[in-house]
Amino acid sequence: MRLRYVTTLILLALLAWIQLQIWSGRGSYPNVEIMRAEIEVQHASNELMRQDNARLNNDIADLRDGREMMEEIARQELGMIKPNEIFVQYTKP
Repeated sequence: MRLRYVTTLILLALLAWIQLQIWSGRGSYPNVEIMRAEIEVQHASNELMRQDNARLNNDIADLRDGREMMEEIARQELGMIKPNEIFVQYTKP
C-alpha cells in the first residue's frame, strides 16, 4: 500500500517537472514563440539586404559595362556639359 503512494508521488513529481519544462524551460512554448518572431524579423531583414545587394550588383555591372550611368551622375551632380552643348537653367514658377 505504501509503495503505491510512493510510486504515485514520484509519478506526480515527474509530471509536474515535465509540465514545468514545457511551460517555462529552455524549449518552452513561450520561448519558441519568441524565437519564431525573431526568425521572422531576421528573414525580413535578410530579404531587404538581398534586394540591396541585387541593386548594388546591378549598379556595379552598369559601371563596368557602360558609361551612361557615369555620365548621368556627372551631369546631375557635377554639372557636366559636353562640347558644343548649351546649358540652359530655368526655375519653375
